Amino acid sequence: MDKSIDKAVADLGRNIGEYIREQRNHAKISLRELAKQAGVSNPYLSQIERGLRKPSAEILQQIAKGLRISAEVLYVEAGILQQREGGALADAIVAATDLTERQKQVLLDVYESFRRENSAKNKED
Repeated sequence: MDKSIDKAVADLGRNIGEYIREQRNHAKISLRELAKQAGVSNPYLSQIERGLRKPSAEILQQIAKGLRISAEVLYVEAGILQQREGGALADAIVAATDLTERQKQVLLDVYESFRRENSAKNKED
């Protein structure tokens, strides 16, 4: 395999690990507590944070739940998903636990239609 590809994969692991550590520190959760909440071992979570292991989508989902953030945010950071247009508002809609999937999609559609409308107006000016 090409060494540049190996480096890119290693960088992705390191980036997601750094992001998880930042979020954990921001939430004031210990490594041990997050590992327990995510259902993984302390050493495994530590290896993820140090960029030595690249977690699966399932593990990212469990970590996101422990951090109380959207799994989609971790998927984007890990390079599994592309970042959603609409930024923080779109992320907040997706992360809302008190909305159904249908309600989330309607809100995202309305928001995107407003963005397109404003973008078209800005191009006319």
